[in-house]
Amino acid sequence: MPGSRAEPLVVFLPGFMQRGEAWGPVAERVAQRYRCLCLDHQTWMWRERLAEVRAAAAPGSVLVGYSMGGRLALHAAVAEPERYAALITVGASPGIEDPAARAERRAADERLASWMEATSIEEVVSYWEALPVFEGQSPELVAAQRPGRLSHEPAALARLLRTGGQGAHEAVWAALRTLQMPVLALAGARDRAYAGAVERMATQLPGGNALTVPAAGHAAQLERPGHAAELIVSFLSAARDTR
Repeated sequence: MPGSRAEPLVVFLPGFMQRGEAWGPVAERVAQRYRCLCLDHQTWMWRERLAEVRAAAAPGSVLVGYSMGGRLALHAAVAEPERYAALITVGASPGIEDPAARAERRAADERLASWMEATSIEEVVSYWEALPVFEGQSPELVAAQRPGRLSHEPAALARLLRTGGQGAHEAVWAALRTLQMPVLALAGARDRAYAGAVERMATQLPGGNALTVPAAGHAAQLERPGHAAELIVSFLSAARDTR
């Protein structure tokens, strides 16, 4: 990683319906080697969240993002490729390339956002927990995530979905070639769509690596926090040694 030999600040970005504390089990382990910050977003628009990321992550920081947080990290890095020391994504991709498919996703997200605005947070969370992408999570893990999800307001989530959903932005696949910092793209082995995406990312990133977390789905860092933390620390240590 470029810069001095000082250890970088590792900034963890949560997913769509998470608080920063969702990264706690991983960050606690990574903090044994690196300074860590679990960013708890206070804004509900994509551009505002990008500004929050920039304010929290000084030059030379490492961004680690899950799902929507991973796309935030990607967009932040593409906007300022010289600013960050390294980038790690979990269950994220650079976006939907096909314009028709992207428009279809945007329309689906708009329908979901409209439903959210007219629905209680309890119903929204119940719907979210039942999504196929989270299939395989233990009842204990689902229950542990519930308080953070219930702390949100449906209208705020709807605003974020409209401005930050996968259909809201053009894909940044082509821009991956501009990222010269070390990049690690992680996906759960059972998360087939994203496992394929991270393998493709690694082929287009100059300093990219793709790894899958065994016996894990979309939220690999939640399902196997110890394993995810080990991969993150090993990656950062290797990147530091190559400076």
